[in-house]
Amino acid sequence: MTKRAAGWLSWVAAAMLVVVSPQAGAQQKGQAARAAGTPPAAAAKPAGPSYAERFAGLCAACHGANGRSTDPLTPVLAGQPSLYAITQLFLFREGRRPNEAMTAVAKTLTDDDMRGFSDYIGTLPAVAPPPPATPPDAARMARGQVLAEHHKCFFCHGPALAGGQQVPRIAGQHEQYLHDTLRGFHSGKRPGYTQAMTAAVSTIPVEDLDALAYFVARFPGPAGGK
Repeated sequence: MTKRAAGWLSWVAAAMLVVVSPQAGAQQKGQAARAAGTPPAAAAKPAGPSYAERFAGLCAACHGANGRSTDPLTPVLAGQPSLYAITQLFLFREGRRPNEAMTAVAKTLTDDDMRGFSDYIGTLPAVAPPPPATPPDAARMARGQVLAEHHKCFFCHGPALAGGQQVPRIAGQHEQYLHDTLRGFHSGKRPGYTQAMTAAVSTIPVEDLDALAYFVARFPGPAGGK
């Protein structure tokens, strides 16, 4: 095993601890309370703002109140799986995904905060993009679909490109954000939970990345609505 592979495995293990630790932590707290003879209600802390309220105060200015941002460089969170969201927050907090604004925010978050925010994001329904000013270019859409099928975008992201678990929803994402993300994976500058996206995108010619981003941003949904 290479040092790089070992490094990724250790990072994956650390990230999974953030995801799976709440149940163990809750059990330990409950056991400690019982051992001390403290009723669970008395051991509980006063409830603070909900994560919906905290999202509105901290995240909505950039990502939109409903999770659909208007800035083409700011990703749409609406419709994203919670497991994908917490992974990205972990990457930002640990400095593995470079973004000054998000790193500054993520470094203030506890593991519980990351779970709370990601669970809330997972409840946000997908929001369709506004109607385009002009109809999509048929030739570019056809080229993009061929690329998406050839490079197994539908296999990993699903027939509706809606993602799931660790895989993000990409249908209806901002074209510019998709463009920059694909180029980041192609160059190796954009990290992921695994090396899967880097391996997949690195085989696509750079000139084809624009067509792929164009198609995904305007993806009308699978044939037959399934």
